[in-house]
Amino acid sequence: MIESTDRVEQFKADIADMRLKDPSIAREQQLLRLGGVMLVAGLVISIAAYFGSHSAAAAAGGGMGASQGDYIVVALIGVAVSVVGAALFLRYSIAQFLRFWMARLIYEQQAQTDRLVATTSKTDGLATKS
Repeated sequence: MIESTDRVEQFKADIADMRLKDPSIAREQQLLRLGGVMLVAGLVISIAAYFGSHSAAAAAGGGMGASQGDYIVVALIGVAVSVVGAALFLRYSIAQFLRFWMARLIYEQQAQTDRLVATTSKTDGLATKS
């Protein structure tokens, strides 16, 4: 257990030596949520514009009136909001996953290196005694 604590402290020291920019986790979480909200809001706007355009077409006697053209523009704005929301959500969720994956990969490689060094040192100890 002490070895793990030493490893964590060494990892923190190595990161501090690299002078990497500390990611703002709170801001990333807010942008992730904003992306999800924009995705849903864009869908709601588009669906509302769809139903609005049908009621405008029925009121105009089946022809394409000016108000129906307005609903088409609103629906396109809804689609654009959904696309931007999906891009934000995807970007920040993938970043969060990759950050976790990278930390896990580093930990596993260090543990594997420790096992290899321990095995090699036992083998060297046997070879020198022979």
